[in-house]
Amino acid sequence: MPYHKPKMKIPKELPILPVKGGVVFPHLVVPLILTQKRSLKLIDDALSLDKIIATVAQKNEVEEAGPEDIFSYGTASVILKMLRSGKNSMRVVVQGLSRIKILHFLQKEPYMIAIVEELEERNYRLTSEVEALKHNVLNMFKEVVKNSPYLSEDLSTVALNLKDPGKLTDFIASYMNFSVEDKEKLLEIVDPIERLRSLIPMLSKELEVIRLSRKIEEEVKSEIDRGQREFWLRKQLKAIQKELGIKEEWEVEIENLRAKVDSLNLPERVRSVALEEVEKLSRMVPGSPEYSVSRNYLDWILSLPWSVETKDNLDLERVKGILDEDHYDLEQVKERILEFLAVRKLRGDARGPILCFVGPPGVGKTSLGKSIARALGRRFVRISLGGVRDESEIRGHRRTYVGALS
Repeated sequence: MPYHKPKMKIPKELPILPVKGGVVFPHLVVPLILTQKRSLKLIDDALSLDKIIATVAQKNEVEEAGPEDIFSYGTASVILKMLRSGKNSMRVVVQGLSRIKILHFLQKEPYMIAIVEELEERNYRLTSEVEALKHNVLNMFKEVVKNSPYLSEDLSTVALNLKDPGKLTDFIASYMNFSVEDKEKLLEIVDPIERLRSLIPMLSKELEVIRLSRKIEEEVKSEIDRGQREFWLRKQLKAIQKELGIKEEWEVEIENLRAKVDSLNLPERVRSVALEEVEKLSRMVPGSPEYSVSRNYLDWILSLPWSVETKDNLDLERVKGILDEDHYDLEQVKERILEFLAVRKLRGDARGPILCFVGPPGVGKTSLGKSIARALGRRFVRISLGGVRDESEIRGHRRTYVGALS
């Protein structure tokens, strides 16, 4: 908060206190937290003398700032209060007195001391243009305060009571979320009217950011409100449908799938997998990619003839006769088929290698398959893989990686 400037003479030599992440303006009281040993010693020494120090903003975030790490302009400040909060920590309240410029350094250790020049405010005339600039600045600051959660509304009242344009600029700049570079730029301007003019684009930019943030916040809130409204409407719709005994289409589909699994004479392991898949499906959103993958997997399980089987007729003479009847020549192919079936007959189970016929269209691959099925007494089923895009669909990877290789 602003105070009346104490009538204190600024010494030519001042200890330099680097201020990290902020700028101390004249006429304003600022709390500082110090943890560096050199800063603690600087305050202790200043308290034993005239309590006046130079607070200068740092250009970077280094721990022990040197002359190259601070700006050339700062503020002569008086120490109002000091409170130790630990062995290596101190809380200090300082009040800015006037602008200063560092001319040259006298020492760097244990802390910096420099020759400084006090910068007096330039005289100005209170013209209608100045009043217009003040009015513009105050209106923008009032809107910033109104829409900023980190600023108190009392600041607008304090700003309205500040008649001096230079003090008004310093007051507003100290509370705004400007960068250190922008605040330092305002600190270095001695002419109060020019300082007021330089504040306007900074305030305008900050106001634009706040307006945009508020717009985004309102849009997000609107989306959340609409989502909550839809959620409660759906809950009410479900409650009404439950009372009327009306079920949604996907709920009916889940019940039909569950009933179909129960009605089929599936092996116990297959049945448990199918029921587990149905339960998983009931918890999914119908429009999700996983829903369609799981649904297709269930359709595939339920379409297989689990309880339908045929007994193979492995009479090799009969098989040979049917192959000779259906196909002329192809002796090597027919001999390989008979060898395969002979091994199958001796093994007594269906496990083992499979036959794969390879060749261009029209050489008899499909007709050989039909002849083998007729000879064994099986139904011939033909499955086209022309629409399969990649090996993942054949191997079943679509169940694990939705959209893989697509």
